[in-house]
Amino acid sequence: MHSGSMRDLLAPAVVRPVPLPPAAGAVRRPGGRWPVRLLVAVLLAQMACAMVTTALRQTPTIDEPVYVGAAAEYVYEHRLRHNPEHPPLGKLLIGTGVVLAGPHVDRDFAGDQGGLGRHLLYASGNDPWRLMLWARLPVIALTLLFGLVVFAFARELAGTVAGFAALALYCFSPDVIAHGSLATLDVPAAGFVLTSAWLAWRARRRPLPYVPLAGVALGAALATRMSTLPAVPVMTALAALSVVAGGRRAVRAAAAAGVVVLAAVAVVWAAYLAVDPRLRWAPEQHVPVVHGLRGQLVRFLPFPEAYRDGMRLQFGLENRRWQGFLFGRVYDGSRWYYLPAALLVKTPLGTTALWAGGVVAVVASRRLRPAAPYVLAAPVALFAALLPGARDLGVRYVVFLPLFLAVAAGCVQVVRRRWVTAGVAVLVTCVAVSSVRAFPFYLPYSNEAFGGPGRTREWLHDSNVDWGQDLGRLADRLRERYPGERVWLVYKGGGVPGFYGIESADPRRVPVAGVRGLLVVSDSAAAKATGRLAELIGTSRPVDRVGHSITIYRR
Repeated sequence: MHSGSMRDLLAPAVVRPVPLPPAAGAVRRPGGRWPVRLLVAVLLAQMACAMVTTALRQTPTIDEPVYVGAAAEYVYEHRLRHNPEHPPLGKLLIGTGVVLAGPHVDRDFAGDQGGLGRHLLYASGNDPWRLMLWARLPVIALTLLFGLVVFAFARELAGTVAGFAALALYCFSPDVIAHGSLATLDVPAAGFVLTSAWLAWRARRRPLPYVPLAGVALGAALATRMSTLPAVPVMTALAALSVVAGGRRAVRAAAAAGVVVLAAVAVVWAAYLAVDPRLRWAPEQHVPVVHGLRGQLVRFLPFPEAYRDGMRLQFGLENRRWQGFLFGRVYDGSRWYYLPAALLVKTPLGTTALWAGGVVAVVASRRLRPAAPYVLAAPVALFAALLPGARDLGVRYVVFLPLFLAVAAGCVQVVRRRWVTAGVAVLVTCVAVSSVRAFPFYLPYSNEAFGGPGRTREWLHDSNVDWGQDLGRLADRLRERYPGERVWLVYKGGGVPGFYGIESADPRRVPVAGVRGLLVVSDSAAAKATGRLAELIGTSRPVDRVGHSITIYRR
C-alpha cells in the first residue's frame, strides 16, 4: 500500500470527490485526532484479543494443515507442488509466521497435501500448538489492517461517526473474528478486494497513485484465492469510472482500466516467482481436463501454468456432488438459497438490520449514490458467482460481505437525524453484546433468533460449526471427567487425536455390540450419519458437549 495512504488512514478524511453534508461527529476540532485514534485502537485491540485467544485455544481446522504444509514447502523448498488449487500469496503470508516459528521441515516427505501438513505438525518433532499460533498470527495482523481500511472507507463517505460504526461492526463480526484467527485464505482475499475498491474510490480525486495501487490490491486478491476473479471486471470498470468522474477523457479511463489489469497480473506472477523463480511446475495430483467455455477461459488467462491448473482443479471440485446440511436436512448437491439462509443464521441481528439500512442509504441518497458502485458492485458480483456453486460448506465463502457491508452500514449516518444516530448506537451495542457472549466460540456462532452457538448444529454444519477446532478441548474434557474410560471416536478435522493424548478407536470398524463406553462424534458427522454410525448414535444417550462442535454419548 502507498506510504502516503497509510499515514492518512487515521488523519481527517480529505478525499471527498462527492460533496457530502457534514455527518454527525465529523466536526474537526484542534487536537481532535487523538480521541479518534484512541477509539480506533481500542476497537482493534479488543478484536486482536479475541482473535489471539481463539487462535491459542483451537486445534487445526480441516484446511489449515494443508495451507501450513504448503507454506512451509514454498518458503523452505521453493517449489510449487502442493495445493495448486489456491495461488501462493496467502500461503506465503502464512509462511512468514511458519518461518518465525522455526520448525523442523522434512524435505523428503512424498505424500499428498493433507499428509504434508499433518507430517509437519505431528511427525517432524514440532510443537503443533506453537507452530499453528505463529502460522495464524500473520492472518490476524492482516485482519486488523483491513479494519483500518473499513474505518477509512466509511469515514470518507459519511464522516467519523460512520467510520466508528463500520469499524465496530467489523471488529465484533463473529465470522470475521472466527476466520481472521485461522491460517486460511478467506479473510485475506476478501480484505484485498475491499482495499482495491477503496483505492479505486480515492482515485476519483487522484488517479496517481491510487489507480495502480487498486490494481496491486486486486492482484493480491487474485494471488490469494481464485474465487476473486469475478472482481476483475468490476475493479477495472471502477478504475475507469473514477478517471471519468475526475473530469478526464475516455482515453485516460481506458488506460486506467488497463493499468489495473496489468498491475493485477504482475502481482500474480510475482507471487509465483517468489516461490520459485524458475516456475518449475510438477503437480502432485491429477489435473482434470476442462472442456467448453470454461476450458477456453482458463486457457487464455494471462497467468502461470500452475495458476491455470489450479483453476482446472477448482472446476473439477465443482463437478463433484457434495453433501449439504441446512435447517436439519441432509441433501446431496447444492441449493441456490444455501448462502442466504446460512447468513440469516450466522449474522448478528443488529448487523443484518444495519446492512439493510446501509444498502438503502448508499443507493437512495443522492450524495452517496456515486459511491454505490464502489461499495456494492464487487460483493454483488462475488456473491452472484457463488450462488450456483456446488459446495454448500459455509459462510466463509462470503466473508467479504461483513467487510463491504460494514462500510455501507456506516453510511446510515449520512441521514442527519438524532434518532438515526441513536438507533445505530443501540444496534451496534447489541452486536457487540452478542459477539462478546459467544467468546471464544466464534466459529459455531449463530444469532439469538436461532438459539446462539449452542444450537447452531441444528441448522448448519461443516465450517459453520464443526471444522475440527475442538480436539484439544476434547482431550482436556476426557482427562478431567472421564479418566480411564474406553473412547470410540469419529472426529472430523485436521488434528491427530493421539498427539493430544486421546486413545480411541473407530466404532465403525467393529460390530455394534462391541462398542461400549464413550462414543465421541463430531457434530457434522453425527448430522450426516448413516448405516452403522447412525445405529450407534441412535442407541446411545448424549451425556456431554465439547465446544459446541463435538458430542459425547454413552453406550
